[in-house]
Amino acid sequence: MAEGRLTQQDRHRIAAGLADGLSYAEIARRLDRPTSTVSREVGRNGGPGAYRPQQAHRATVERARRSTPAPPRAAGVQGDAVEEEIIELAVRSGMPRMTARVHVDLLLSEDGRRTAAELTDRLKVSPASVSVAVNFLVQQGFVRRERDPRRPRDVYVIDDAAWYHSVVISARLTLDSARAATAAAQSVGPDQPVGQRLAKAGAFLERVTLDLVESADRWRSLLA
Repeated sequence: MAEGRLTQQDRHRIAAGLADGLSYAEIARRLDRPTSTVSREVGRNGGPGAYRPQQAHRATVERARRSTPAPPRAAGVQGDAVEEEIIELAVRSGMPRMTARVHVDLLLSEDGRRTAAELTDRLKVSPASVSVAVNFLVQQGFVRRERDPRRPRDVYVIDDAAWYHSVVISARLTLDSARAATAAAQSVGPDQPVGQRLAKAGAFLERVTLDLVESADRWRSLLA
């Protein structure tokens, strides 16, 4: 179904879905429309952070009246769909949606660098939301924080080495959990069912994690 045939009620449902953090695909399923219809509708009317159903409806009516093509934003629909797909993969892996949006915006930027103000402006969200997201990304090694030498502000950077650092940081956290399980097993008693269960979990997690770190070190040269 073409985007121009969306009703005003459809647009209100799209806005509600965006507010609830739903993906384009999920919103499209609820409307019984193609995902591309929702992606195009949102992309040409301000993006997910600035979509307003009444304004979108008026703009569509005006475009139909003038019989003119949509604004240039529509040319990026395919790119928007790719970006949305990457965000969905990150969310399914456990990353908060706002954090995933910040991460993907940095990942797809030309030089892998953004200031907090740039992220706020591009994603149409509050500075507080960006702050929470970048702090998580820095802690997890996905992004590093640099000080702008020309102005008193931070610049957030994602580069090839980020993948190595994120793997190592995650592995260290898992290794801490493994060793805590082993210590708990000794405390409970290695002959007890709970102790045996904890000991097995600790040994498994420790071995797998050490293998992961060894593999990351072995293949780090691929990121050079």
